[in-house]
Amino acid sequence: MTRIVHLSDLHFGAHDDDLVEAVERQANELKPDLIVVSGDFTQRARTEQFREACAFLGHLRECGHEVLGVPGNHDVPLYDVLRRFLSPLARYRRYIDETLCPFIELPGLAVLGINTARSLTFKDGRINKDQVEFIRETFARTPSEVVRILVTHHPLLALEVGGEVERAIGRQEMALDAVEESGVDMLLAGHNHHASSQDVSDLVTRAGGVLVVQAGTATSTRVREQEQSFNVIDIADGSVTITVHGWTGDDFEAKDANRYQWQNGKWKLRETAEPAH
Repeated sequence: MTRIVHLSDLHFGAHDDDLVEAVERQANELKPDLIVVSGDFTQRARTEQFREACAFLGHLRECGHEVLGVPGNHDVPLYDVLRRFLSPLARYRRYIDETLCPFIELPGLAVLGINTARSLTFKDGRINKDQVEFIRETFARTPSEVVRILVTHHPLLALEVGGEVERAIGRQEMALDAVEESGVDMLLAGHNHHASSQDVSDLVTRAGGVLVVQAGTATSTRVREQEQSFNVIDIADGSVTITVHGWTGDDFEAKDANRYQWQNGKWKLRETAEPAH
């Protein structure tokens, strides 16, 4: 079995220290093979906020955890206009990762991150032609039997959150073509502060068979109809179990758990499973 802890929207600068400590403790107890952070490490892309995020990642790595992350729109300066347009992710590169589109291979697993944050948009994300080609080329080099996961901050698809439909990523059709052609199995994203999982066929009629997995905010004080949470993704023998660990006020507790089975070219929800521990 391969285990991924999927965090998102940490928002250092608008975070709760108790939540940060709890995430670190849970990560050590859950013993994941990989920790994925799908963007928004900071609240306003300020140096002190990136330093706090860097210290958090340092603690995880010191405990032996492999970490892969991508930038979010909050990691681009909002009010520093010159920096926003001339060097929007310079602080991210310095404190988080020089690579904006990281890639990692583990036994049975290939995970690629793509940067969707842009200077010209305050909230929405975009993907460009070079990135789409990079997705194709990267996954084309991986063995056909591995589970292929694409990580972005912004969801590739329009999703309903709190009765409102959030906008899909810019150049969505081009991105979904690449997802289908590359045989991507899972899309991991954040941005909406709302945890969910579903087969892509529930949302669009293209993109092949891919499981769409959204993480809530793990450590921010800014929530949207859900408490803070993170996902635990367990992959084994053609099945995927997504367990949402929600904040109780004292610690994170395994709550909703859904098991999906690969069947007839799509992920079929088989059951509500026992929460992963």
